[in-house]
Amino acid sequence: MVKILIADDDPSILELLRLYLTKEGYEVRAAADGRETLSWLEQESFDLVILDIMMPYVDGWQLCQEIRRYYGDIAILFVSAKGESEDKINGFKLGTDDYVVKPFDPDELVMRVRALLRRYRIYASESVTIGALTLEASTKFAKTGSQTLPIPAKEFDLLYMLSSYPNQVFTRDQLIEKIWGPDFDGDERTIDVHIKRLRTRFPESLGFRIQTIRGIGYRLEVNTW
Repeated sequence: MVKILIADDDPSILELLRLYLTKEGYEVRAAADGRETLSWLEQESFDLVILDIMMPYVDGWQLCQEIRRYYGDIAILFVSAKGESEDKINGFKLGTDDYVVKPFDPDELVMRVRALLRRYRIYASESVTIGALTLEASTKFAKTGSQTLPIPAKEFDLLYMLSSYPNQVFTRDQLIEKIWGPDFDGDERTIDVHIKRLRTRFPESLGFRIQTIRGIGYRLEVNTW
């Protein structure tokens, strides 16, 4: 069963989210502050964490960094009253997968939770299809129809990462750490060069494009036409 941790110091928000998510069949844990959130993370494994930002003891910013550093590939969703653009940008830079501003529609939030969980399940699979292109993780081959397309290893890894989480924004730092590792001593231009090569290698006619998110990084969009 999918397990979700909700962290918010507002009891009414905790109860509302618990009600809606339990109704969807998810197993839910709740934390009223940052220390309790960390305690739950140490005790159990979670598929997704829903974080408020302004919480006692340890705030959502710090928790997001802790999760990304120590608790593996967990989906993170910020739900916060802090709705300014700089707050959202900071959240994505720290590693959140999505950001919802309070007050929110519970039904919409449930849909976002479903979408995040779907993205993470896709990343665990052996292949990903985007538009007319299929990427096979075991062989690192890119295929369209009966044609196999050559692609260097790092370009494949970068495209596979973006394709596994369609429409999700990744910062350059996140991509460098995921693809090249934390000890990489290059700079952000490495990502820009590889993105440029991927755009040249795979035109939008294949049914997807890699979009630049100004001031943040990149995301992959699948065309709907």
